Amino acid sequence: MPDGAHALAVFIDFENLALGFQGRRDRFEIGRVLERLVEKGKIVAKKAYADWNRFAEYTRSLHESAIELVEIPRRAQTGKNSADIRLCVDAMDLAYSKEHIDTFAVVSGDSDFSPLVSKLKELGKHVIGLGMQESTSDLLRDNCDEFIYYEDLSQPQSLTPTLPAALPEAKRKAFGLLVESLSALRRENKEVLWSSMVKDTIKRKKPSFNETYYGYRTFSELLEDAQKHGVLELDTDKRSRTYVVTRFGAEKSGSAAADNGAAKKEAPARRRRRGGRRRSADGAGTRKGAGPPDEEALRDVEERHDTRSADDE
Repeated sequence: MPDGAHALAVFIDFENLALGFQGRRDRFEIGRVLERLVEKGKIVAKKAYADWNRFAEYTRSLHESAIELVEIPRRAQTGKNSADIRLCVDAMDLAYSKEHIDTFAVVSGDSDFSPLVSKLKELGKHVIGLGMQESTSDLLRDNCDEFIYYEDLSQPQSLTPTLPAALPEAKRKAFGLLVESLSALRRENKEVLWSSMVKDTIKRKKPSFNETYYGYRTFSELLEDAQKHGVLELDTDKRSRTYVVTRFGAEKSGSAAADNGAAKKEAPARRRRRGGRRRSADGAGTRKGAGPPDEEALRDVEERHDTRSADDE
């Protein structure tokens, strides 16, 4: 695992999510959840808990996402909190037995998981909560290190640039993956976007990624071509001589607008300085670029100087 990368364990209380989707037209999409969580690090464990006879229509998509489905019989047989207890037991087992797992994601809005969150934080784990706005308890939300609302996963990305229409399909896909990963790193408050960090993020989001499939010999060539098409801007680190992405997407247009605004503010100041009065050694004011003062003006200055000297005596 790359240095600085996090190992995540994801636990899904599916019955709580189903409550949040009651009365809604759309369906729960596990792909959107995992797509967001993989930006946090490498997901090494994924489990979902429910009575799957009640949610059979979701089992296929969960299986395709390699999620382990833990069967919890209906409540009449096992009691109300059997799924919650099983989830907590499995999470604590991983917390104690797998030291390399440093981040836990609890996909639920049930306040019953607040003690679990507190215990995981006590063990030095980073806890991420994810749930529906309507069915999430404030107690759970405020106890997590960070909380993500499912509804926010569908928000459009403002940093995504408009790619040229004439681009070949292969380049369009490559640039799309590149910008998507850069946006993910910005969401994680990464200020310095090293090329290796960008590629690791792409590989987590799309494990089959290989730049050669898109016609590039190296990842650096992909970055250089993206810069040539105006997708991003690159700089070279002075120590390692590797590429660093400085700006991309809307960041470029915003920075250009700021630069133009600064230039417009400086221009009047320069004009005022050029048109300012220049004080000569004899105290006469002349404009920059004007000719020397005439003899009559000089005599007036000398007379005023003699009068002030006589008054002082």
